[in-house]
Amino acid sequence: MADYIAFVERYPSLQTGLALAALILTALAVNFAVRALLLRGFNQLLSLTSFGRDPELVRHRVVDRLAHATPAIVIAGGVPLVPGLPDAAVAVITNVANAFIIITVALAMGGALNIVDTLYRRRPEARLRPIKGYLQVAKIAIYVVTAIMVISILVDRSPVILLSSLGAMAAVLILVFQDTLLSFVASIQISSTDMVRVGDWITVPGQDADGDVIEIALHTVKVQNFDKTVTTIPIRKLVTEPFKNWRAMQESGGRRIKRSLLIDQSSIRFLSPEELERLSSFLLLKDYLGNKAREIAEWNASLGEHAAVPANTRRATNIGTFRAYVQSYLRAHPGVHKGMTIMVRQMAPEPHGLPLEIYCFTNTVVWVEYEAIQSDIFDHLLAILPEFGLRVFQDPSGFDMREFIRALRAG
Repeated sequence: MADYIAFVERYPSLQTGLALAALILTALAVNFAVRALLLRGFNQLLSLTSFGRDPELVRHRVVDRLAHATPAIVIAGGVPLVPGLPDAAVAVITNVANAFIIITVALAMGGALNIVDTLYRRRPEARLRPIKGYLQVAKIAIYVVTAIMVISILVDRSPVILLSSLGAMAAVLILVFQDTLLSFVASIQISSTDMVRVGDWITVPGQDADGDVIEIALHTVKVQNFDKTVTTIPIRKLVTEPFKNWRAMQESGGRRIKRSLLIDQSSIRFLSPEELERLSSFLLLKDYLGNKAREIAEWNASLGEHAAVPANTRRATNIGTFRAYVQSYLRAHPGVHKGMTIMVRQMAPEPHGLPLEIYCFTNTVVWVEYEAIQSDIFDHLLAILPEFGLRVFQDPSGFDMREFIRALRAG
């Protein structure tokens, strides 16, 4: 043993090489012990809990990343003990090892923030107050501090000196991180004013987005359109540009129907006594026509001898009677919300007919059910129009032209 020690002392470089090899072997042994024994045992204990059995949480590998720092800790602590190693080499190896430790810890902290976001998104209030944007800002802050510390360690200077030199670069940093700063301010405004939540149906015309919000992040908002495509919108666009949020409609319990029937104006006329008697048998018109008949009779009776001229008298029209029928039909329809506006009104005449607008709300906001109710209403109204002597306006088709030619030949 004495001869071996004397031999090593005669060759300092050999002594340094053996010490470095021993240090590396020690670091590898510590890494193996931590990963094969401590880390495996910790993971087995963790697997006994619901936290450890959750693949969404385990995949972030926070503990694994921390375990990567153990060899660097051994090297950083053991390098100064290596005999014959130049001071410059000791400083470089120590600084690199310390920088690696800081980077590893920063990555582990980023993984921990991902776990926080995953757990928070499972809470009921997560769709009301998403925190992903704030966690991304925290990550940026961690990585910026990490970068400053790593650079200061590698150049062997105090972080304070490095930070003081950044003052002159403030304008450049603001320019570089302009989008991040604007997005951060926009995310705060959206969160504080409750403009958008995850799950809201929004329509952003300028961005070709019409669907449900599936994610609110620091820079972007993801919208899954109804055709199952995904549109990514810069979050600041929701603050600077107008968009429509359908949440209030969904929370109200009713969705609006606002559609018109275009009535052929040439089919509008007064009703004959026979037609009034026939329409009086309609259950939805019985009360209306009875009250209308008394009102018209009293008005005409007050005219005296002038009632002999039909133009001076009041008479029931087919369009007015149909409008009253539609109003009663909507109030009796089981799919129409009775606590919201129900209205049938005439709009200004157009070249394509007289618009008779149906304005009401369904008692459901489910899209498929809403469309079914709306279609059911207009199916019935279109089919019953001829009972009132009315026609829907329609541009001439090939069938109309054939009927016209057939009539000319028959005439």
